[in-house]
Amino acid sequence: MTRVAAIDCGTNTIRLLIAEADRDDSGRPRLEVLRRRNEIVRLGQGVDRTGLLDPEALERTLAAVASYAADCAELGVAPGGDVRRFVATSATRDARNREDFVAGVRRLLGIEPEVVSGQEEARLSFTGSLLGSRGSEGDQATGRGGCAPARLVVDLGGGSTELVLGVDEPSAAISLNTGSVRITERFLAAGVTPEA
Repeated sequence: MTRVAAIDCGTNTIRLLIAEADRDDSGRPRLEVLRRRNEIVRLGQGVDRTGLLDPEALERTLAAVASYAADCAELGVAPGGDVRRFVATSATRDARNREDFVAGVRRLLGIEPEVVSGQEEARLSFTGSLLGSRGSEGDQATGRGGCAPARLVVDLGGGSTELVLGVDEPSAAISLNTGSVRITERFLAAGVTPEA
């Protein structure tokens, strides 16, 4: 088994997963979760309106990254290679000052964060949905002709929403620039009112 860490930094939430990873007898990935954390940092606060990461949001998010770096050190996740991965999504890819965030992550974790496209975010969401969802061949639901039915994965984030269709891999995907933070800031900034 290899100890790995993955960090997913979205528009609203930053997530950490530290796990022991290997493959089962059929070659499928298997994870034994050691630590899972989730913090609402609202990195994308104001990005839709200004096109910039807000300094306070950046400070909150980098504080969470520092905490996650401490978790990695505590659990012995070695830096570099495939054992640490940091993926940033909608807010970071939309911000003109994303390099401030990228430099902060690099300084705290010693790795280069990946600012992924909407299409790559969709692919990663689909791939993640497959982990742990497949049992033995006899346990899988089948559709017409004995084939596994396609699944629709919906990843509703703070800045974007991905819709991905496929069986073992995506056959169609779209990333839409709409998410909970964007909708709230555009239409519900004054609260939930009859007008809103």
